[in-house]
Amino acid sequence: MTTTDLARREPRPESRLPPPARPPLPPAPRWAVRSAQVAAWSTVPSGLWRVALVLGVPVGVMEREEFLAAFPDNSALIGLAYVLLIGAVAEAASYLTLGLVRPWGDVAPRRLPLVGGRPVNAGFAVLAASLGALTVTVMWWVFFFGGLLTTPGPDPGISAGEVLFVAAYAPLLLWGPLLAAVTWSYHRRHRARPRP
Repeated sequence: MTTTDLARREPRPESRLPPPARPPLPPAPRWAVRSAQVAAWSTVPSGLWRVALVLGVPVGVMEREEFLAAFPDNSALIGLAYVLLIGAVAEAASYLTLGLVRPWGDVAPRRLPLVGGRPVNAGFAVLAASLGALTVTVMWWVFFFGGLLTTPGPDPGISAGEVLFVAAYAPLLLWGPLLAAVTWSYHRRHRARPRP
């Protein structure tokens, strides 16, 4: 065995050192933290309203049987699974807003397979969050509430059920704009981070 063989096998001492740590990210401003929390909770009231509808609680706008008629055999089980899936997806998506103000938005938690402990690509996070903000803003402001406002009602009065429905779904109007504001704050914080 020659010394060149040993040099190839022995790692250099500097290669054993961990990579240099990234400078810490400046803390999120208080308004961004609160905005992220409100955005994360904005999907809960509508999810609870849908679950109440499927369980037969009178919600005033639609009867349970009318809702279940859209599913095969008027299945309450399929309707409940659908409602829970929609709620879980919406809640998970809104929960990701918190990543823009928490440490796991900078470094992926170690418990996550494949990406755990790795730095989050800030550019990708800003792009994904911006597209998400645009999507939910258009979805709730234009398609849902825009359609609701332009649909002629059977009578000019407002029922208690309609008030409950609007109260449950109105927080969704906050989700997109708040996500956009928190994304802007996240982007500015990453640009302000000192370079190593």
